[in-house]
Amino acid sequence: MPPVTPEHAGADAAIAVADVQGRRIAWREARPRGGSSAVVLLLHGLGGSRVSWAPQLSGLGAVASVAAWDLPGYGASPPLDGPTTFAALADAVAVFADEVGADEVHLVGISMGGMIAQYAAAAHPDRVASLTLLATSPKFGLDGTRPDEWRAARLAPLDAGQEPIDFADRVLMALAGPSITNEAMQGQREAMARITGAALRRSIDCLVTHDSRPILPSVRAHTVCLVGDLDDETPVAYSQAIVDLVPGSTLEVVAGAGHLLNVEAPDAVNLAIRRQLERSHR
Repeated sequence: MPPVTPEHAGADAAIAVADVQGRRIAWREARPRGGSSAVVLLLHGLGGSRVSWAPQLSGLGAVASVAAWDLPGYGASPPLDGPTTFAALADAVAVFADEVGADEVHLVGISMGGMIAQYAAAAHPDRVASLTLLATSPKFGLDGTRPDEWRAARLAPLDAGQEPIDFADRVLMALAGPSITNEAMQGQREAMARITGAALRRSIDCLVTHDSRPILPSVRAHTVCLVGDLDDETPVAYSQAIVDLVPGSTLEVVAGAGHLLNVEAPDAVNLAIRRQLERSHR
């Protein structure tokens, strides 16, 4: 593992928290000071970064080594060498596992991160011990949204010269449920502030190509899907569509939560991940 630079003191003295600059991936990690054999990798969404996962780093860092990446091209992670595709991002997840020193990981992804996680679990089945998918989908445009229209609307502010932080409040307010705290909202603003317009543009171009349905039946990792009942971006039916395709998977609907599920309902999300950890040790 590369050297770590502690930038954040753990709220719990039993947890060591640090930002790590790897060769290909940068991430924030929390781990028990005594070490842990279980490794959880956290993949943020389109408008996120490694700072999006504060409740999971603090809530799970005492029981597992937890690492939240900056997607390639986001934050402190260099971009991919080639085009940003889901296949390339799935391979980047395997590189991330290598850089944290893990042969096998418990993979967690939200929104676009959940899409990437689906491809990673299918492409690298021996590396994924469990799969926890939050507020995500098996295909772009299940509601009939046209990729070209969606892409144009998302790129319009970038084409006008704005950066993601300039429209963060508008985007986050549209995604969040009514119970999100001010602290959680501020954390998501900070996450968007770490994204450049160029990086967001690459991800938007990638996202509209998403269709994991052909590969989902091959996923072997035990899979749990969580979604908020107030999520209008990736509604319950989208997670159900994943469960219908992944053998042995289950669906949990979180009452009162919108699309920013990991910060709106951190207790429910952390419990689901803990159960995945416990299941793998039976």
